[in-house]
Amino acid sequence: MIKDLAYPFDPHLILRTKKSIRRKLLEGNTFLDKRVAILGGSTTGEVKDLIELFLLDGGIRPAFYESDYNRYYEDALFPSEELIRFAPEIVYIHTTTSNLAFRHGLDDAEPVIEQNLQEEFSRYKEIWDHLTSRFSCAVVQNNFELPDYRILGNLDSYELHGKTRFINELNRLFSEHARTSRNLYLHDINYLSAWLGLERWYDKQFWYAYKYAMGYAAIPYLAHSVAAVMLAIYGRSRKCLVLDLDNTLWGGVIGDDGLTGIEIGKETPAAEAYSGFQQYVKDLKSRGVLLAVNSKNDEVIAREGFSHPDSVLALSDFSAFQANWQPKHENIREIALSLNVGIDSLVFADDNPLERDIVERYAPEVGVPVLGDNVCKYVEVLDKCLLFEPAALSSDDLQRSLFYAQDSGRKQQQSRFDSYDDFLQSLGMVAEIRRFAPEYLERITQLTNKTNQFNLTTKRYTYAEIKAVAERGTQIAIYGRLEDRFGDNGLVSAMIGAVKGDELHLELWLMSCRVLKRGMEHAMMNSLADEARSAGVKSLIGYYYPTSKNGMVSDLFDDLGFENMARNEQGESVWRCALATYRALTHHIEVKQ
Repeated sequence: MIKDLAYPFDPHLILRTKKSIRRKLLEGNTFLDKRVAILGGSTTGEVKDLIELFLLDGGIRPAFYESDYNRYYEDALFPSEELIRFAPEIVYIHTTTSNLAFRHGLDDAEPVIEQNLQEEFSRYKEIWDHLTSRFSCAVVQNNFELPDYRILGNLDSYELHGKTRFINELNRLFSEHARTSRNLYLHDINYLSAWLGLERWYDKQFWYAYKYAMGYAAIPYLAHSVAAVMLAIYGRSRKCLVLDLDNTLWGGVIGDDGLTGIEIGKETPAAEAYSGFQQYVKDLKSRGVLLAVNSKNDEVIAREGFSHPDSVLALSDFSAFQANWQPKHENIREIALSLNVGIDSLVFADDNPLERDIVERYAPEVGVPVLGDNVCKYVEVLDKCLLFEPAALSSDDLQRSLFYAQDSGRKQQQSRFDSYDDFLQSLGMVAEIRRFAPEYLERITQLTNKTNQFNLTTKRYTYAEIKAVAERGTQIAIYGRLEDRFGDNGLVSAMIGAVKGDELHLELWLMSCRVLKRGMEHAMMNSLADEARSAGVKSLIGYYYPTSKNGMVSDLFDDLGFENMARNEQGESVWRCALATYRALTHHIEVKQ
């Protein structure tokens, strides 16, 4: 994270130094390259520049197509040759209340107003449908901010002819449609403008002079929020919140003040604020964010804090617990290792600026928000950093903490066996391996964008692209779910192969880190081979593209008996396996087809 781009923002500093920030971000980083089209209903130059900064900070290097002023509708329905050649992977529709047509008057009857509302919604739905049909892209669409004035005063929010009511109804239609359309992602400027304050949001002088729909100081907040949605689409949101304890989760120092001396509960304003922060953290956990402790403390004393009768959080809420006197950046690396996640998926929250600075210096991949020392601001800072922005909410997200708790049970079970094979056999594993199914497409999309270690090609997909794969007859695409006696691991693996003549080219193969070294890769390859034979395929062609994170699978095809066909200086390799000589790989998993 670049400090200049950390919340709370200094909008004028960001806009003034954006070129130097961009140069710094581009130095020596590895990026995911994506094509982003911005179709604007108002001027978008500064918006585009700052979206780029926030995407770069999150690990995506965008190439942009930018529509001419107020040409969003025409570009969507009648794309230019330039846009067609550009082939966007994400399209951002930057429209605001200034683009709405309030065609009804105060004397119009309800049917006229309702028709106006439906026509406005249909116009946008037409845009979304054309874009996703033409480009199989993700579409990010602003909803609408409230008007800057109200002719009807307070009546405006509920009287039939009110602009405020019209906007609220249109936002409701957008919301209902987005819930069932997996290619559409709403960007909530209705909330953003309300949080910033409409007085700060609107700047009529800026509008009349330059046709920017929001004030100069609001642009960084808008760009940050839009970028967070795009980063979430490609799995660049963080997975785990690592928390300090003393003066972060409770007031005081438990080692000095004792259990009864720490501030938590309802007795004082500060105690209530710490309880509020704990509740926010617990809510994050309930929607799939993993929690961990990183405290300079005696572990027994640190754990005692959660036995306080007013503690909202319990020890069982944490998937990792590091309380010792080691440097916190070293503990953070231990936490990432114990959870088997990348260190760049962690966020570290600590009230101590020195500890934050040390982690930023020695573990720069970690997100380190400027939490400050005012507990009343902790929720605001973490919430507005948008580091845990979700693109969707799956059942696997809601059960993530349970998955890690079950994995702890497996590790304890493993220690009871002399042989690893005996341990695997004891798990009673059952896999469901089948062709892509509609109910799993969202989870498969999520896996393609979040899985880095066991990922042979690290190709990323949008939901629209995964849906197209599932429907396309020229590809073989299978998923794998895995259960054992400790519980359901959920959907953990996916493979996509393109049939070209009598060859199946493996474009994607990934597996969740939760089930590494359990034989699931053997079960998946056996099932793919069976599917390929049924399709008349004679050879499997595999690809490995090295990254900084997927070295663990560099020799996978060799281990599976594939023959190396080519390898370049970058370490990229191509492998072949003739199905006539392929023999099913052994494993300890019962496979349900």
